[in-house]
Amino acid sequence: MIGTKRIYKTSIQIIDGDRGINYPNQSEFFESGYCLFLNTGNVTKEGFDFSKCSFISKPKDEKLRKGKLKRGDLVLTTRGTVGNIAVFVDAINYDHIRINSGMVILRPDKDEYNNIFLYYLIKSNYIQEQIQLFSSGTAQPQLPIKDLRKISLPETDIKLQHRIASILSAYDDLIEVNNQRIKLLEETARELYKEWFVRMRFPGHKEAKFVKGMPKGWEVKKLSELVRTQYGFTASATNENIGPKLLRITDVANGDINWDDVPHCAISEKDEDKYLLNNGDIVVARTGATVGYAKRINKYHPKSVFASYLVRLKSIDSNMSYYIGIIAESDNYKEFIQAVASGAAQPQANANLMTGFSLFKPTDSLILKFNKIVEPIIDQKETLQQQNTQLRQIRDRLLPRLISGKLEVK
Repeated sequence: MIGTKRIYKTSIQIIDGDRGINYPNQSEFFESGYCLFLNTGNVTKEGFDFSKCSFISKPKDEKLRKGKLKRGDLVLTTRGTVGNIAVFVDAINYDHIRINSGMVILRPDKDEYNNIFLYYLIKSNYIQEQIQLFSSGTAQPQLPIKDLRKISLPETDIKLQHRIASILSAYDDLIEVNNQRIKLLEETARELYKEWFVRMRFPGHKEAKFVKGMPKGWEVKKLSELVRTQYGFTASATNENIGPKLLRITDVANGDINWDDVPHCAISEKDEDKYLLNNGDIVVARTGATVGYAKRINKYHPKSVFASYLVRLKSIDSNMSYYIGIIAESDNYKEFIQAVASGAAQPQANANLMTGFSLFKPTDSLILKFNKIVEPIIDQKETLQQQNTQLRQIRDRLLPRLISGKLEVK
C-alpha cells in the first residue's frame, strides 16, 4: 500500500455513544418506538443485525446529545466484540438510530472517503490487526478513542475508492441473494414440520386413526429416550491451524455457523475421536445468555470438535436426525431450556434438563417420507452457505490487491 496516514489526520469524524441513558435499565427500552437504540450485539462481522432491537421514546431521544446516526455513517464496536463494522445505508428502514457507549460513529468527509470503501477497508485484515493491537483488556476488550485515532489508513484516490466499493458491493449483493434463499429454505423445512407434525396434515392423515388426539402408531417420548448426550472438550482456542476446528457457543448462537471464524485447538488423537462432530449431531449451548441455542451439523463441515460449554445430542436412530434437528433449533425448544435453566445472572442447563423435553415420535415410515423431502432442502441450504463463504473469501482477498494496484481496476 502506497502512503498511509493516521485516522486523526483524516477527514473522518469520530463520535462516541451517549452515556446519558440508564443502560441497561430495561424501563428505558421498548420493543418498538421512535428511535432504535443499538447495542454491540446489533453490529456483527457482516454488518447490522436487527433481529433483536430495543427502542427509546421521542422525549428520551431528544434529551440525548450525541451518538445519533446519519445516512452514510459507519458504526464500529469498541467494547466486547471490538472491530465489528456496519454502515447506515439508504436501504435500512429506520429514520432515527442511536448507539450505546460500546461503539463509535465514523463520519467520513465524502470528498475524501467513500463510506462503502471505508467499510470494507476497516473489515480488512490490514485494519483489523491494528484494531486488535491497540485494544486492551482480556475479559472485556476495549478500544479507546485515543487509541483508535492511532490507526493508519492507506491513502487511496477517491475515484479509485468508488470503483473498488462498486466491485466489492457486487459480492455482497450475491451473498445477500443467497441469504434470502437460505431463509426461504429454512422456512420451507420448518413449515413442512409444522404441517405434518403440529397441524397433523401429514400424508394419509384423512385415513389415519387418532387415539386421544394422537395418530395411531405415534408415541410421546422424552428427548432422553431418543438421543445420547455428551459434554464438550475443554481446550484453549487458537487461530493457528494446529488441529481441528473448536466449535464454541458464540459460533452456534450467532445465526448460521461461519466455519471461517471458528478457531482451532490442540487435541490428542484419542480425544479427537471422542469429540469429533459428525453429520446429524446437534450441539446445544448449556450456559449464559444464549443457553438453549442449538445447531444441527450437516454433511459438509470441516474437521471439528465441540467445546465444553456445548452438549452434543446424537440421535439413537439416525433417521430421526432431521426431525430432532428442526425441533432443537426451534424457538419452542430454546424457550423450554431457558425456562428450566438454573441461575439468573448466568443461566445453566445440564444434559438431563435439556433432554427432559417431550415430543411426538411418529411412525418410522412417516419419518422416512419426511427425510426424503427435507434432506435435499437442508443440503441446498448448506451449498448456499458454502458459496457465501467462498464469496466472502474472494471479496476479502480482492481489497488489498485492488488498493495496492496489483490488480487493475477497470
